Amino acid sequence: MKKCLALVLLVSRAAFGQYDPMARNSFIGADIQEAFDYWNISKPNTTFHSSFKPYLSSTFSTANDSSVPFKFYAFKNFFLSKSFNEKPQKRNWFQLQLHPILDAELGYDFLNQRAVMSTLGGTHLKLNINNDFTFAATLYGGKSSFPFFLDTGISHQKIIPGIGQAYGNNKNGYTFFDYTGYVSYSPKNNKVFNFQVGRDKHFIGDGYRSVLLSDYATAYPYFRINTNIWRFQYSVWYTMMNDVTAANGFQSKFGNKYGTFHYLSYNILKELNVGLFENIVWQGADSNQVRTFEVNYLNPLVFFRPLEYSVGSPDNSFIGLNLNATLFKKLKLYGQLGLDEFYLKEIRAHRGWWANKQAWQLGLKYINAFGIKGLKLQAEYNEVRPYTYTHGLVDQNYSHYGQALAHPLGANFREFIGFVKYRRKSHEWSWQGMCAIVGKDSANTKSNVGQNIFMSYATRNAEYGNYTTQGVKTTLLQSQIKFTWYIIPDLNMRLELGYIQRSEKNSMGYILQNPYVFVGFKTSFWNTYRDY
Repeated sequence: MKKCLALVLLVSRAAFGQYDPMARNSFIGADIQEAFDYWNISKPNTTFHSSFKPYLSSTFSTANDSSVPFKFYAFKNFFLSKSFNEKPQKRNWFQLQLHPILDAELGYDFLNQRAVMSTLGGTHLKLNINNDFTFAATLYGGKSSFPFFLDTGISHQKIIPGIGQAYGNNKNGYTFFDYTGYVSYSPKNNKVFNFQVGRDKHFIGDGYRSVLLSDYATAYPYFRINTNIWRFQYSVWYTMMNDVTAANGFQSKFGNKYGTFHYLSYNILKELNVGLFENIVWQGADSNQVRTFEVNYLNPLVFFRPLEYSVGSPDNSFIGLNLNATLFKKLKLYGQLGLDEFYLKEIRAHRGWWANKQAWQLGLKYINAFGIKGLKLQAEYNEVRPYTYTHGLVDQNYSHYGQALAHPLGANFREFIGFVKYRRKSHEWSWQGMCAIVGKDSANTKSNVGQNIFMSYATRNAEYGNYTTQGVKTTLLQSQIKFTWYIIPDLNMRLELGYIQRSEKNSMGYILQNPYVFVGFKTSFWNTYRDY
């Protein structure tokens, strides 16, 4: 074992040199995000934009490891990599990095009194050339079963959130396969322009959730242009997604939908940032013709709402605002406002008009809390009004592959989330709590109170008198206690031991109590959500 570890360290150190690849994407993962939070909050600057993920390596090239009081996946990670042709007289320089991915988890579902097992394997490959070009690919697959509170949705859709199609059943385990990757180019190794094409996810915001765009849904193909000038960062990306509403699990019946996204971020001060977001989603086929990508939406500088009207389009547009402020190099305040549709006159009237569709978020992060290095506290509130993210045409709603593109609870809810994390050296103790009040439809009826974003808003119950959490009021409570040991932080290799207590009750008398305990060994880099 000692010889193997020595060999691994030798190979990993061989990659450290005079080169600094500028076109790499960081991983969107909570374990890795912790280090970015500590660095960005304690040492804010005007060139890094924390709200748009994945981060591009050129934007955090000045990241300082000394600001992070624990061992972590390095900002400039060259673990298990090898450089070729790195002599100065060589014209091209190559760097190859390979990460094995292995997730194994064994748990026990006390509600069903059965063992739950998950095994996942794969690899992540990254190739950097001359600092300005990066190719990356992640391939993985496996077999998983889930505790009851997670399987209720998976068994119905046969879709695993964040991954995609599931085959089989929970008793024997669902099998799955997925991949992500991208090709990224920053011309002449500059920090201004970057071009990417790939299949992956994006996240907008500084919180645990996002009411604008999250990484909850499955990855999707995209072409993205990143621009960083002075204190501005402007990102435009074009996507192709899938609508699976009427497919009944048959991939041959999946419908195409397309999306264009714009995000402009401005660091007013080192400690103050504002971001403007807009997107439009439209179906790939309608009753009159087979539509492809709408050329009118290719313009990266256009505003979608006036363009939508100018072309006589019924497409689905959405706009949003993101704010964050850093105080005392320890606190970060953040918030979001999303507007699907609204009419100011109706908002002022306070009559509960159905089309006043808004979402908002407020949150706080506190690092090195009370002077204790490695202690982080976080509190977050999210609220989404009924019918937000929906559309008259279901295949133009704000979703991809049967999963919400924003908040996993859909709409018509209020949510409180809290975190306490203490990370010391290679160990972390954490608590996560969630309380959500959701207004759901009555079972076995055709009611539409605005929570299910996969129902047309044309089937709404009423024009007026709508309010958040209307319908069958359902209270979700979930608490998780977890211990994590980062065995090799530069590989994100970790051992986890945790306990989840899930409870659900509604105004119709339904009560669920589902305790779940688990132990896992993992090297994956992405977020896995269990609280929805």
